[in-house]
Amino acid sequence: MPQISPQDKHYLLKFARSVIENHLKGASQPLEKDTISPVLLEKSGCFVTLHLRGQLRGCIGVIEPVTPLLTGVRENAVHAAFHDPRFSPVTSEELGDIVIEISVLTPPKPLVFQNADMLISLLKPSVHGVILSKGYHRATFLPQVWEQLPRPEDFLSHLCRKAGMTGSCWKDAGIEVEVYEVMYFSEESLGEAA
Repeated sequence: MPQISPQDKHYLLKFARSVIENHLKGASQPLEKDTISPVLLEKSGCFVTLHLRGQLRGCIGVIEPVTPLLTGVRENAVHAAFHDPRFSPVTSEELGDIVIEISVLTPPKPLVFQNADMLISLLKPSVHGVILSKGYHRATFLPQVWEQLPRPEDFLSHLCRKAGMTGSCWKDAGIEVEVYEVMYFSEESLGEAA
């Protein structure tokens, strides 16, 4: 995972907010500053999460490190604000109350397990983001979701349902699980004003 300085964290959060603001105004995307920190140009998976008065308002990301971090933040900010199918698009009136959070991911690694009990024992609550897949079904929860679902059984059951499978699918043969870790930061945690 890239080591992101406090200055880069502030820059990414301001950048994400300006991307959303400009999209609302129908303006072109903001220009990046002339001297971009090299770490922001490294390929990295990332998610942009929006919270409105403490409630999830949008969350979109890319798990695999396929684009530079800065590009991922730009694209995911727009998708989280305007294209998350669970929510209506963010409005100008809401934007001042929205808190932006960015998660930078390590590349996912497969977990090798023989049964459900072993899977539970390998998971690290509050550390692991989890990708669960079987066939065409696939879903992920960021590590932050452990705050709402601290029991591994509940976490996995909700993740199964998010993937469009039964809540007990994590006990089935043929389930694949990958884990990753994140560094996340938000306007709230860094004292950014909206």
